[in-house]
Amino acid sequence: MKTKTGLGIGFFASVLFLLFSFPQLSPVTGLKVGDIAPDFQLKSTSGKMVTLKDYKTAKGYIVVFTCNTCPYAQAYEQRIIDLHNKMEPMGWPVVAIMPNDPSVQPGDGFDRMTERAKQKKYPFEYLLDEGQKIFPAYGAARTPHVFLLDKDRKVRYIGAIDDNADDESLITRRYVEEAIAAVEKGNEPDPSLTKAVGCMIKVKK
Repeated sequence: MKTKTGLGIGFFASVLFLLFSFPQLSPVTGLKVGDIAPDFQLKSTSGKMVTLKDYKTAKGYIVVFTCNTCPYAQAYEQRIIDLHNKMEPMGWPVVAIMPNDPSVQPGDGFDRMTERAKQKKYPFEYLLDEGQKIFPAYGAARTPHVFLLDKDRKVRYIGAIDDNADDESLITRRYVEEAIAAVEKGNEPDPSLTKAVGCMIKVKK
């Protein structure tokens, strides 16, 4: 059953605080649709070091840059869980990466990540981009920000999960699911690029 996220004045006040109270990135370039994404080896809240090649039977990967603290990431949290639970049995697991610098945003430290993953019972790996090397290589700028890769790590879609960050009940386009359906039919996703809606990734000055 679809539910409203209940976002209101308090939510947008929190967003403005997060957007303007911390150092932010300069515009990043990173990957484009059609590029081959780099693999990585990152520490997971499950206690493992994780790479994409660990997913032996995957048809592709839903790489989501997200975090604990951004109100948009929080609003999308259950949607990301639901997306994994729906798509992972079809061969498309979510791989979540936390890109913020914990010294700038302490609520996104690894211990806090581990606590949240346990509390929310994340069914996917939740990885720390330690040293902040992966998100610039991909070109992630916000949380959440999705990069859909096929089994060869070719980028097939970049952007938002769906078309309504504020109210799940008003979604009309589920971009990631539509992109996967297109790829499975041998087609190109349309759209293959959308604007990610979220908080800027936090880095040191």
